[in-house]
Amino acid sequence: MTKTFADQVRETEARHVLQTYKRAPIVLVRGQGPRVWDTEGKDYLDFTSGVGVASLGHANPGLARVVAEQASTLVHTSNLFFHPYQAELSEKLARLSGLDRAFFCNSGTEAMEACLKFARRYWYTKGERQRTGFVALTRAFHGRTFGSLSVTADPHYREPFEPLVPGVTFVDPGDTDALAAAVTDRTAAVVVEPIQGEGGIRPASQEFMKGLRALCDEHDLMLVLDEVQCGVARTGKLYAHEHYGITPDILATAKGIGGGFPLGACLATENAASGMVIGTHGSTFGGNPLAMAAGMAVLDIAATPEFLNHVQQMGERLRAALEQMIPNHDQLFDSVRGMGLMLGVKMKSDSRAFVGYLRERGLLTVAAGDNVFRVLPPLIIEESHIREFVDGLSAAAADYEVPAAA
Repeated sequence: MTKTFADQVRETEARHVLQTYKRAPIVLVRGQGPRVWDTEGKDYLDFTSGVGVASLGHANPGLARVVAEQASTLVHTSNLFFHPYQAELSEKLARLSGLDRAFFCNSGTEAMEACLKFARRYWYTKGERQRTGFVALTRAFHGRTFGSLSVTADPHYREPFEPLVPGVTFVDPGDTDALAAAVTDRTAAVVVEPIQGEGGIRPASQEFMKGLRALCDEHDLMLVLDEVQCGVARTGKLYAHEHYGITPDILATAKGIGGGFPLGACLATENAASGMVIGTHGSTFGGNPLAMAAGMAVLDIAATPEFLNHVQQMGERLRAALEQMIPNHDQLFDSVRGMGLMLGVKMKSDSRAFVGYLRERGLLTVAAGDNVFRVLPPLIIEESHIREFVDGLSAAAADYEVPAAA
């Protein structure tokens, strides 16, 4: 039997790529807007956005033009020299976020790692070197490096790599009393996702977030928000904490900020960044001209009132359509949760099996904890895409047979 190109790709990967990912069997080769195509020419409606990355959709003409022009001009300088674009993007982020300083990196995990270092260094420079601990939330996911993994609660991720960074205390989301009790004179910061992504699309309550900010103010703690997935217009605000009327001391941003190009940043107030001086942190590739050009191109679109209003409207319509559909399949679905175009559908059976079934029918979603599948479409979707997705989801649910328990 003749092997297809997709077969050859999979076999070569199996021989030479480290097998740390359980990939879906399709091989994707092209994208346009909210769609992608595989090697066989089959198209898929992509409601994953590369796990919230393709904020402007695939092959966005404006972003592609900017990246191509910059690639033909200057790709990399290292941080030994100035170039114009870090200044430009950092000024724009400061104006939009209210956070004065930016450290640029290449991913969400790197951004979180910088956030943790900022918090510890703050107390080190104040002479309170015992303040090295962190309070984080159960069901949180902050990344795979040792620091970001240390504030990630799930034993599945943690245990194979222990011992991790010490001094982390986990409390349940929403439990303000437990949060207050966990703070000691050794605590440097509290680390929170305003909307837990991997943990099952769980938005924090207004009461919890307001109480969190008040607690950090009372104890002079750094409030670190992980907005890697929920930031950059995903919820209809540029950053999700705006829904709660609070401002963090330190914030991690990545994923959608590059529109598909690797880009992350740690943003901080002047006070929170005060300990980070020459030599305390660095990145060879962070802040390169190509990444900065991509980030500016994304924000020039995604940070506008018109775009944010579009995300809010499409989020409301997508949520309403899902909520209207669920009673027709209440043996399978439970509820919808999330904000804007960061939604999750809670299932009554294994969400991962259903995600695979949807993929076979040309719909791409992504599983999360608590038997939820995430609905993370590109932020440029229109009503026609919502109708197509929900109609396809409903048809799939009507035909789906829950796999028998092993």
